[in-house]
Amino acid sequence: MEEEAKVVLLGARFSMFEMRVKIALAEKGIKYEYMEQDLTNKSTLLQEMNPIHKKIPVLIHHGRPICESLIIVEYIDMVWDNNCPLLPSDPYHKAQARFWADFVDQKVYHASKRVWISKGDEKEVAKKDFLESLKQLEEFLGDKPYFGGDTFGFVDVALIPFYCWFYTYETFGNFKVEGEYPKLISWAKRCMQKESVSETLADEREVYEAVLDYKNKFILN
Repeated sequence: MEEEAKVVLLGARFSMFEMRVKIALAEKGIKYEYMEQDLTNKSTLLQEMNPIHKKIPVLIHHGRPICESLIIVEYIDMVWDNNCPLLPSDPYHKAQARFWADFVDQKVYHASKRVWISKGDEKEVAKKDFLESLKQLEEFLGDKPYFGGDTFGFVDVALIPFYCWFYTYETFGNFKVEGEYPKLISWAKRCMQKESVSETLADEREVYEAVLDYKNKFILN
């Protein structure tokens, strides 16, 4: 069996974390088998491959699982290192890339989730935190085409899946990202010109409908 055929991805359609992995695999030109997971009824395979957190995404390579999206993306970059490097080779710049990718997880994700889950004053605090995190990212981006400079890389992969969720955040939070952070939106549109991104990101309206359905089933009842 060819090496590419031994790659399996366990994921869920609207997960920005799964999208990261798909983008990285596409950038490297790696073929893989995709197995959609029902997160309300987790499969035996998912629980066996990620027994600690029982979450997606999980990359299975040679029968061995790799968990957590940023770790998976870095694994992909190290294993298939012959083209399209995602992390810089310079140790300092690599550390910076890891820092900002972690910032996306620790700041952007947690604040953005609170925007559509919370109500009242809590929602206003969440919106403020979310927009502040985007402000800090835009300042780091500056006038560069991508976060790492002239080439699409690790931080771009970490953040760009959130772009298809912006409509959901804006709708629930009653704000517009583009008016606040035009450089960030220009960066996102630049990323969308890449086939690996445009063919991976979910439709923003479908994301919103999925979130609305989730809220109606599991939060509002």
